[in-house]
Amino acid sequence: MKPFTYVRATSLREAAEAYAAHPGARYLGGGTNLVDLMKLGVETPGTLVDISRLPLEEIGELPGGGLRVGAMVRNSDLAADPRVRTRYPLLSQALLAGASGQLRNVATTGGNLLQRTRCTYFQDPSKPCNKREPGSGCGARAGIHRDHAVLGHSEHCIATHPSDMAVALAALDAEVELYGGTGGTRTVAATEFHRLPEDHPEQDTLIRPGEIITAVLLPAPAPGAVSLYRKARERASYAFALASVAVVLDLDPDDGRVRRIALAFGGLAHRPWRATTAETRLTGATPDAGAVRTAVDAELARALPLRDNAYKIPLARNLTCDAIAALVGQHPGAPATQ
Repeated sequence: MKPFTYVRATSLREAAEAYAAHPGARYLGGGTNLVDLMKLGVETPGTLVDISRLPLEEIGELPGGGLRVGAMVRNSDLAADPRVRTRYPLLSQALLAGASGQLRNVATTGGNLLQRTRCTYFQDPSKPCNKREPGSGCGARAGIHRDHAVLGHSEHCIATHPSDMAVALAALDAEVELYGGTGGTRTVAATEFHRLPEDHPEQDTLIRPGEIITAVLLPAPAPGAVSLYRKARERASYAFALASVAVVLDLDPDDGRVRRIALAFGGLAHRPWRATTAETRLTGATPDAGAVRTAVDAELARALPLRDNAYKIPLARNLTCDAIAALVGQHPGAPATQ
């Protein structure tokens, strides 16, 4: 462990000022990812600005039935909140599918969004990785890439984003609230918050230097809509997604056709992948098995699998088809014959 300076912030402004005053600083919340990366030598901040005691631990109501989730709300508390379990069940399911109970008790909402990839090349300073050291190459492309991206990757990076929660937020059309060092705030759509790698895989998100995530904003759910999160992994707990899917479905009660669907994949790309092609094809359609499979295949036609990860395409397809079928069966607008 390399020496570093520790600063405990008592306000957002104090945190931003401390960050600006110490080049190379990092914000410290729950620390479940950052501290591990420091131990590995991947992160070597000269200063840690502790924001864990800032008043960002509340889940509050928004006008119209939405929720404002403070950035320091622990993953366990968010998953267990009765309002989240009732209005956004896929979010609770996604959180409970991530990490272990001990980690969920410490990990925060903001930190979950900012966690780094679990690519073994990124986590090993002796290996080439453009995300860790731009210009050094991507060892995973010709190396071990069974768990890596099939959508949206580039020649510079094929890593996947590890968050389950972020996939649910993408399907829910959530927004991320940010506080800047100048005192202003802005919001970014959860679907846009994380970047695809392109030529700069070292930039995981659209967050600007010194900005602090202060909250996640959840819009009110549509009356009658149902939702679900499904995840495939190599063991039943404490494993990152090989593929996952978050679905929000609303059917027309008169004819059972899709009035609205939101669909996001995890484990397939550098960020949660909002499946807009599949959504467009399914909107207005009867969500039978054939229509769903055709729509999902149209989305996954964009995939560019590598030598060892083509299995992710049928895995994601089957997860999605099963999830939508399950939601159709429980939707109050589903035809009686289904």
